[in-house]
Amino acid sequence: MLPIRYIEPVFRPPSEAESLILPVTDGCSWNRCTFCEMYTAPQKKFRAREEAEIVDSLRLTGERYGDRIRRVFLADGDALALPTRRLLAILTAIRTHLPAVRRISSYCLPRNLRKKSQGEINELAAAGLSLAYVGAESGDDEVLAAVNKGETFASTRDALEKLGAAAINRSVMILNGLGGQVWSRQHAENSARLANATQPEYLATLVVSFPQGEQRFRAAFPAWKPLNQHGLFVEMEQFLSALQLKRTVFRSDHASNWLVLKGTLGADKERLLAQVRQAIAAPERAPLRPAWARGL
Repeated sequence: MLPIRYIEPVFRPPSEAESLILPVTDGCSWNRCTFCEMYTAPQKKFRAREEAEIVDSLRLTGERYGDRIRRVFLADGDALALPTRRLLAILTAIRTHLPAVRRISSYCLPRNLRKKSQGEINELAAAGLSLAYVGAESGDDEVLAAVNKGETFASTRDALEKLGAAAINRSVMILNGLGGQVWSRQHAENSARLANATQPEYLATLVVSFPQGEQRFRAAFPAWKPLNQHGLFVEMEQFLSALQLKRTVFRSDHASNWLVLKGTLGADKERLLAQVRQAIAAPERAPLRPAWARGL
């Protein structure tokens, strides 16, 4: 019997491949973003797990795996929706039963932090929370409204600033192509404006995609017209050009991306721009991912 109860499907960021996935909630408390298919399965309705179950799972995991676990990811979609008291109890239990853990991370919806004071977030950081993955998707308010994100430029900025003030590392994700053809430029420029305003430690881009079909997305955003490969590269060039980052690790290497980009911004900005501009001008000579390799 596994020491932790999982409800499929289970999601985690790519960089958490070697982490213990610890569900403290099931599903996503918002779950209305029209582009997201992660928590739409009927068994993934949002609920907070009982504290006793989580602590017991940690105890059993500690007994079985001892000091081999170095990282823990708090699942599912937004563990930080839990009250601060419950989160602190979970973080304490991790330290107690998994003393070798050096990094604890979680997804974070900006709305999770609206009712949490800076003092509370500082407490979470002191208790061991060290990395939050924030799916900003866009910095443009029109795009965010069209995809029913339930956030704005200001609400996302405020959440990122709270996390930064607590010295919790922030990994921000932007969806390339989310604004479609009509809003591509403003999506790129305002997403860069969000990153510039908050200077996250990590920044990543994925290409918006719909493995289960576009019907749900298009029902709420009927004017959306997808960008082709060339359009995605142009939008990426606009995004990178507008970035003014001091020391942010940048990754555009998700399976959805045609062109893999890796570097540190701003040190590698010109190199990354040169790669994108080559893909725009001569895609046949660029190191693009083949279409078959872009499956999710």
